Amino acid sequence: MSKCKGFIKKYFLEGQKLEEKQKTALETLPEDAPFLTKLLVRHRRLVGILIPMIFFELLWWAQAVRHDYFSYFPDRYLLTITMIFGASVAGMTSEGGGAVAFPVMTLALGIKPAVARDFSLMIQSCGMAAASFTIFWMQIKIETHSLLFCSLGAVGGMVFGLEVVDKAFDAHEKKLGFVCIWFTFAFALYLLNREHERRTFDEIQKFGVWQAVILTVMGFIGGVFTSLAGSGVDICSFSVLTLLFRVSEKVATPTSIVLMAINASVGFYYRAMMTDIGIEDDAWGYLIV
Repeated sequence: MSKCKGFIKKYFLEGQKLEEKQKTALETLPEDAPFLTKLLVRHRRLVGILIPMIFFELLWWAQAVRHDYFSYFPDRYLLTITMIFGASVAGMTSEGGGAVAFPVMTLALGIKPAVARDFSLMIQSCGMAAASFTIFWMQIKIETHSLLFCSLGAVGGMVFGLEVVDKAFDAHEKKLGFVCIWFTFAFALYLLNREHERRTFDEIQKFGVWQAVILTVMGFIGGVFTSLAGSGVDICSFSVLTLLFRVSEKVATPTSIVLMAINASVGFYYRAMMTDIGIEDDAWGYLIV
């Protein structure tokens, strides 16, 4: 029973690492502070969750009522249910919701990988962007070096993947590639959880040229994977930060979320505006539900 409680506390109740400025604000908040100050300091997390949630809910309902989005649900409601679990996974791990959507769409529902990839990029450009807002609003610690250099590599990898790699693989090979990405993430988590007392840091120690090169290369590889399956750069970033640079999972996870939000948005834009085919028509329908 104690082991079960310890597991739940470690992985679900421990909370996030905050910036020193926010920590100080919480510790020094006077009891007689104005209501607005208490709300923005003591309940900053709640406010940070409500702002993007209300924004996207209002936006969706306004469009749904005007364009009758409800007619799409009888044929596509399974994806609505799928994304409930996808969003839960995205909130608890460094994975985006696309990591759940892609295998369900391609393996369980028999949807083309190109449609699943486009949908994953679109849904994560919304969901991960909302999560990124909350991360910055709450002043959660992120690894800025990784965010910068992985993003640079990931943008190049995304473009290269969409223009070259995506055309070189068929549907079955793309599904296999996604399985390889997931296995890599599972193996990384296994290695991390074997070392219970390992020393971790909040940032990359003694950052220099070779660390920047590694982050850029891993970002490029992750960008290529993302161009095939709609996710991948988040896994690459999380793995290299925790395994190679020994950055705490509490810092690596929000860093990967922000990185995936950037990469998904770039991929969505590039796929929609810079390619001849554009976004698959079916992907728009799935995004609606």
